[in-house]
Amino acid sequence: MVLGICLMSGPVNLFAQNDEIGEEVTPKGVIFNKEFSIGGGLHTNGFNVNVQFARIPKYYLTRFWQIEFAEIKHPKEYKQSYDRVPVWTVNSPKAFIFGKQNNFYVFKVGYGEKRYFTDKGKKKGLALGINYLGGVSLGLLKPYYLDLVYPVNRPEQFELRSEPYSDENALYFLNPNVIYGASGIGMGWDGIKPLPGGFAKVGLVFDWGAFDEMVKALEVGVMLDVYYKKVPLMVTQQNYPFFVNLYVNAHLGKRY
Repeated sequence: MVLGICLMSGPVNLFAQNDEIGEEVTPKGVIFNKEFSIGGGLHTNGFNVNVQFARIPKYYLTRFWQIEFAEIKHPKEYKQSYDRVPVWTVNSPKAFIFGKQNNFYVFKVGYGEKRYFTDKGKKKGLALGINYLGGVSLGLLKPYYLDLVYPVNRPEQFELRSEPYSDENALYFLNPNVIYGASGIGMGWDGIKPLPGGFAKVGLVFDWGAFDEMVKALEVGVMLDVYYKKVPLMVTQQNYPFFVNLYVNAHLGKRY
């Protein structure tokens, strides 16, 4: 009688048995539909911060929009200062970047994908994937100001003038002996000029929560920024219309 009941009940559900004895069964499928994260980090010649808004059509695929703000510096620029006290002031000169013409800040909007190669069968573990995106960018050239020492009519008298580079003051701007230092960060905002372009990124993603509610990821890769003309960052160095940089970013956020 017992045997007949077993035969009538049909095939045994092995997955149900595994559940009864406490084994975890994680089916492959889409658990979350959307993702939001905030990220930031460093690249070879500057920094960046970004925000991502994403959809998750498949458990191994995430499609996202990214908004980013970054600074790009010339690879040859560096800060310097003098360890002397000039006769015309009681204060030591400030640090400055010799030959720098503009700061360069960039707003970017791009679309991309993340694809995961590894499958985390459990909730805990590391997932490896690839990240790629591209889009448009708006560069902002902000003039770089220096405090320059100009003589006045009276002997042994000087005055400081905050000025950006120009053809008229080139002999002063490019003369280290009359540079007191960089002007304050507030200088130059009224002289910003736009420079449009585009960008592309590709990198590896190390995600400690690829299939979890919390986003905890590290991204390393290479990025390319291109503009329609040379970006005038330095007076004393060659300038280019493109930049290739290595980058590392951290991302934190939530899936829902």
